[in-house]
Amino acid sequence: MVREPRVYLATEEDILSGKVTDVYFVRTSLIASTANVASKRVAADVHAYSLPRGYGWAVFAGLEEVLRVLQGRKVDVYAMEEGELFGPLEPVMEVVGPYSEFGVYEPAILGMLRHSSSVATKAARMRLATWGKLLIFFGIRCVHPAVAPAIDRASFIGGCDAVSGVLGAEMIGERPVGTMPHALIILFGEQEQAWQAFDAVVPPEVPRIALCDTFDDERVEALRAARALGSRLYGVRLDTPSSRRGNMRRIVQEVRWTLDLEGFRDVRIFVSGGIDEEEAMELSELVDGFGVGTSIAFPPSVDLALDIVEVEGRPLAKRGKLPGRKQVYRCRNLHDFVVPFGKELERCPTCGEPLRPLLRKVMSSGELTADLPSARDIRSRVIERLEAIRSLPEFRIEPRLLA
Repeated sequence: MVREPRVYLATEEDILSGKVTDVYFVRTSLIASTANVASKRVAADVHAYSLPRGYGWAVFAGLEEVLRVLQGRKVDVYAMEEGELFGPLEPVMEVVGPYSEFGVYEPAILGMLRHSSSVATKAARMRLATWGKLLIFFGIRCVHPAVAPAIDRASFIGGCDAVSGVLGAEMIGERPVGTMPHALIILFGEQEQAWQAFDAVVPPEVPRIALCDTFDDERVEALRAARALGSRLYGVRLDTPSSRRGNMRRIVQEVRWTLDLEGFRDVRIFVSGGIDEEEAMELSELVDGFGVGTSIAFPPSVDLALDIVEVEGRPLAKRGKLPGRKQVYRCRNLHDFVVPFGKELERCPTCGEPLRPLLRKVMSSGELTADLPSARDIRSRVIERLEAIRSLPEFRIEPRLLA
């Protein structure tokens, strides 16, 4: 008998039932229940002891999904706001309650937070590299479709202006944004026919951005597109493959020079195809926008971990970790301090500015205690934080520990 193919994905029901977990957590739950220790009240921190090489900060993301997992469980949750910047050693979330209420969910919690925070952090770094220019996330083809909406959300809240994914955009209340694929050009077999068909069929509110690198030189195709669509052409997109790229900056300069020379100064230039931070910074002064996929969809991992730090009110943790519940304080000059939970700081010991606690209670006994912000509101928070550090390229969050 021929086995039927399937799509390997976990449903929301699978996640909420605790089925998406490592087997040793199932065994731990069984052993703890048998030994009557599963009901012990513990506190567990989510934190990163280090960040990827060259990173001075990260963006916290994925909290909403974690709250969905823990909803209805007998736990309290304290967390930073999604979109907040954080550094090593700082707890971004704390779960307090009987171990049996959340222990089996550790892989799901960390998977949601690590993946989303990693994507959001890379998107924020790309936002800094492309500041003032349009930044669209094109990367759902790089990930399993089951998680595409989550990646769209993380890239958007990290600073991308829009995402191309239809379902991902719908789920965060945004409009999907995109241009045209090479497939459209190839189906017609002739560039002008494809560009003109796009112009004739696509709704007028969609900008006319012609893909200009399919068969001929970018400079040649860009000029042909401008002549074919005239004033209706909003921009051209260059998606030059690496095997033909050479010096991309020179290619963009040629396209811009040619369009300007022929009277098409209003035609904008967008670049996509393997763009990362360094190339984005090199091109940013010349282009009007970027489509970025792989570098955001597959970023360096922000290695968040979840560790028990307190058992029945007693500070207790494995070696290499800081025992006890904690709070993080920050001043407007981005000086951070990690202190024991319950210890209050009013003024920054470094600069004297007022301090604010970053961990707030968002869930009590499985019930939400705070409103969930929209993806756009979270993105606004990230942009505000990036604005504060934009002129500080070497900025790092290095919290002081005050026990």
